[in-house]
Amino acid sequence: MISGFRPRIAPAQNPSPLRRPYTSPPPLRRLEPAPEHGGAARPAKPLPEQVSGGRRWRALKLRRRGLPPMSFRTEASGGLFSALRRSLLHQHQQCRRITKVRLKWVKNRSLDHVIDTETDLKAACLLKDAIKRSSTGFLTAKSVADWQKALGLTVPVLRFLRRYPTLFHEFPHARYAGLPCFKLTDAALLLDSQEKSIHQNHEHDTVERLSKVLMMTKTKTVPLQSLIPLKWDLGLPDNFMKTLIPNHPDHFRFVKAVSGDAYLKLVNWPESYAVSALEKRNESNEVGGEYRQFKRGQTALAFPMNFPRGYGAQKKVKAWMEEFQKLPYISPYEDSRHIDPSSDLMEKRVVGVLHEILSLTIHKKTKRNYLRSLREELNLPHKFTRIFTRYPGVFYLSLKCKTTTVALREGYRRGKLVDPHPLVRLREKFYHVMRTGLIYRGKGLGMIPPEEILLDDVEDETEQEESEEEELGTSEGCYEETSEMDDESDGQE
Repeated sequence: MISGFRPRIAPAQNPSPLRRPYTSPPPLRRLEPAPEHGGAARPAKPLPEQVSGGRRWRALKLRRRGLPPMSFRTEASGGLFSALRRSLLHQHQQCRRITKVRLKWVKNRSLDHVIDTETDLKAACLLKDAIKRSSTGFLTAKSVADWQKALGLTVPVLRFLRRYPTLFHEFPHARYAGLPCFKLTDAALLLDSQEKSIHQNHEHDTVERLSKVLMMTKTKTVPLQSLIPLKWDLGLPDNFMKTLIPNHPDHFRFVKAVSGDAYLKLVNWPESYAVSALEKRNESNEVGGEYRQFKRGQTALAFPMNFPRGYGAQKKVKAWMEEFQKLPYISPYEDSRHIDPSSDLMEKRVVGVLHEILSLTIHKKTKRNYLRSLREELNLPHKFTRIFTRYPGVFYLSLKCKTTTVALREGYRRGKLVDPHPLVRLREKFYHVMRTGLIYRGKGLGMIPPEEILLDDVEDETEQEESEEEELGTSEGCYEETSEMDDESDGQE
């Protein structure tokens, strides 16, 4: 054999299926000259003649621009491609990102004052209910010594009880003279009887609010350990598990999970309740054209915005809110499992759910931790609490009383509720009796006749301050980085 000669082998007739098929090389890319400061040359964009030909390159161009690749249609299969295009456009609308502006936190004095006063009011009402539940009709100082954190107080419970002698009467224990005991005064008993009559007269409204909370959940069930803390905010009776739930077996039922936890379940779906507060507000509005278009699917409902002073006139904030308001409104009572969790559409749905929950509370506010306990049931993302600082025109986040409270801005005007519930008016009377005892101490017992408590309207001695906002931090109005409000408030809870 001649040295250096290699025999030529003919290719096999049946090539191996494992052999990869021949593919054309990638298109040639011309090189740009290296920059003056040195460095390797970078490939330029493909030549125009390479880009213009072929549907594959056309779809690639559209994908690079963020558009659906199926943007073309043929005459033969126009209906199929049209349906696919509409589906892809819907997915593109979910995935597109709007420009978001981080607004710094602004203090609202009037709302902080409301939250501060109602914290003591709530603690006094809970102590009143605890005394009513007691078999002896009174509570000892030893039994309530550990209730400070549960009541949300910043002072010891014994000092709080002695601060309001018009509600709680102190007397020594029959057996232990050094042990102080507390029972309800005649004024407190009269207010308690009025509260019972309000619950009886507005029981249908209470059933509707509780049903709506269950209708917004994924499984139409809520654990009792998450519902009991919301009892005062939702306006439920103190013994609602023994009176309200058994009286309406066609609406509610107690169930037990595999873990042994007790749940409240919705029995039937009342279709008339599946209307959100935002839809009712637009339906009852004099200009109902926008709502009629929304019912036809032609427009989206806009959330009412009440920005702090100086924010509404900023161009960046206006542009951001206009893009947000144009997104479709999804009712909190609709199934949201088909929505992309990372889309702007899901963010607007989260805003709608939180807006509806706060609208169902009679004081239009609640603690942030109470909402966190319902996160899984309401299908909310893990970091949903950042919504409160991201949309300060809808929500207000307060750090008063060593806790974090979320309030609905549209529910208040100059420090007072726009549409107060009858139970809220009774609690205002309760606070009037509390303040009289705080100012006059023991003399206040004879200064509140029963006729004054039975009046429909009790004038508040302390005038609410007008809505004032105090900016904290720098003078610049908006940021694009992450707000630090959530991290600071987490440490206070």
